Amino acid sequence: MSDQPLLNVDSISKTFGGVAALSMVSLQVNRGDIVGIIGPNGSGKTTLVNSISGFVKPDRGKVVFNGHDITGWPPHKIADIGLTRTFQVMRPYYSLPAFKNLIVPLFSPRSKRTGGWRGGGKMGSRDTVALDILEEIGFERDSYVPYKMASSLPTGYLKRLELARCLALRPELIICDEVFSGLSMSEMASMLPLIEKLQMEGISLIMVEHRLRELFRLANRVIVLNFGCKIAEGISGEVMELREVKEAYFGSEEEVLDYV
Repeated sequence: MSDQPLLNVDSISKTFGGVAALSMVSLQVNRGDIVGIIGPNGSGKTTLVNSISGFVKPDRGKVVFNGHDITGWPPHKIADIGLTRTFQVMRPYYSLPAFKNLIVPLFSPRSKRTGGWRGGGKMGSRDTVALDILEEIGFERDSYVPYKMASSLPTGYLKRLELARCLALRPELIICDEVFSGLSMSEMASMLPLIEKLQMEGISLIMVEHRLRELFRLANRVIVLNFGCKIAEGISGEVMELREVKEAYFGSEEEVLDYV
C-alpha cells in the first residue's frame, strides 16, 4: 500500500470580493481516516470542501486526490475518480421515488467501469441494486419507504439518500457536509453506526459538523478553521484544550464543557 495520503490539500487560498475565505490551508486524509472539520460560521469550512470537490476553484494552492492533481476540476470529473460529497441542503430529485434517485449515479461512467455496486453497473437490474444500497443504509426494504417520492421523505431519510447516491459511485472518499444537522436524537443514534460501517468498508470520510459530540465519537482527527485559517489540528481531546480554539469557536471555556 502506498504511503502517500489519499487526499493532499496543499496551501489553498480563496478570496471573494477582497475577503479571504481561505488562507494557505493544508490538510491530508489517509486511507481509512475520518477527519472532522469544525469552526464557527464563516470560518471557511464550506469554501474548503467546495474547493476540494470542484464547486469552487482555489486562487492558489493544489488539491491532489489518489495521485491526481484535481485542482480546478469540475465536480463530475472529481466524482468520476472516486471523491464524492453530500450537501447540507439536500439535493435529491424530489420528483422521483427514493430508489430512482440512485439510477443516475448507477448509469455513470464510473459505475460502468467498476461494475457499479455489487456488479449493478454492468449486470442485473439497476432498480434492484438501488434498493440494495438503500437497504444497506437503513431504508426498510419491506416497507414502502424506498418507493416514496423523495419530496415526501423526512430529513433523516433524505440524509441517508444523500449518502446512498454517493455509495452508488463506489467512492474512496466521501465529504459529509453537516450529515447530523436537522436529525432527531434517535436519527443521530442510528446514523453513527452507519458512518462507522462505511469506514470499516474502507471508505475515508471528511465530516464538516456543528454537532461536536457525535463528530468526536467518529473522527480520528479534527481540523479547526477560523477566519479562513487553520488554527489547530489533532485528536478531539487535545484540540479542545487549546485556548485559541475555545476563544475562536466557543467564546468561553464553559461552553466547551457542554460538548465534551
